[in-house]
Amino acid sequence: MKYYEVTFRISPYSEIASDILSALLADVGFETFQPLSDGVQAWVQQLLFSAEGIDRSIGEFPLPDTTITYTVAEAPDENWNRQWEEEGFRPILIPDAITGETLIVVHDTSHSDIPHARYDIRINPCQAFGTGSHETTRMIMHQLLDMPIQGRHVIDAGTGTGILSILCCMLGANRVLAYDIDEWSVRNAQANLDLNGVSGHVQVLLGDSAVLSSSAVTPSASATLLIANINRNILLADMPAFASALADGGELLLSGFYIQDVPLLVDEASRYGFSTVLQREDNDWALLLLKKGKSS
Repeated sequence: MKYYEVTFRISPYSEIASDILSALLADVGFETFQPLSDGVQAWVQQLLFSAEGIDRSIGEFPLPDTTITYTVAEAPDENWNRQWEEEGFRPILIPDAITGETLIVVHDTSHSDIPHARYDIRINPCQAFGTGSHETTRMIMHQLLDMPIQGRHVIDAGTGTGILSILCCMLGANRVLAYDIDEWSVRNAQANLDLNGVSGHVQVLLGDSAVLSSSAVTPSASATLLIANINRNILLADMPAFASALADGGELLLSGFYIQDVPLLVDEASRYGFSTVLQREDNDWALLLLKKGKSS
């Protein structure tokens, strides 16, 4: 996964200015931030980089008499998950909120001390997002356990490690279409599907939401569930494609965004016939389950 490393200089510098700038940059796709003595260093996937978005964020900066400049460099093409790949990660447990029973355990292949769980998922992350440790992934997995998945056709947008596709297969999904814009993730997802013995039920494609209408997709009826754990801006941009890919009455399960982003996403989804079924929250993160109404 290739990134740009963007260095922002703030004059006059203050922690408040740094925090505000980081929040604005998160809205235009930046993922990681490192405070500097006079600014912020931030990283964004090259495919998501937008100079116009950065300039707009700076132009809308709310603190008066503040000057912000920036420089862009290509980040080293390093493996961000090297430590996890070499040392593994401790098993991640997802319990029942009421009984405490371990419902899902997510683990790599290097540990043997794995507790028993209803669903046992093996993941070897290779530069891909999704082990169940993040709030958004955990919320989606909890929600999937509460939904009827048996026999459904599911789309897993931005599949990462393939963890959500694997769980859907374990829950009885008839067919899953998974895609990701990152080549590393596509390869890793396929390897993890093989590792869990469910690859026969999942088609994995490289690309963005345009793949949903491409000839590469195995012919089938429209999906009845689409899962997307992606940042807010991509969700907003992809809403028309999601609506086209879902059958009437189909469900859209979204996360990857902050609680304050919910009204914007709900409003945009309503333009395509979606209504809100429920909302979950974990720390500052949110999840939405939406349902597509019948076409007129």
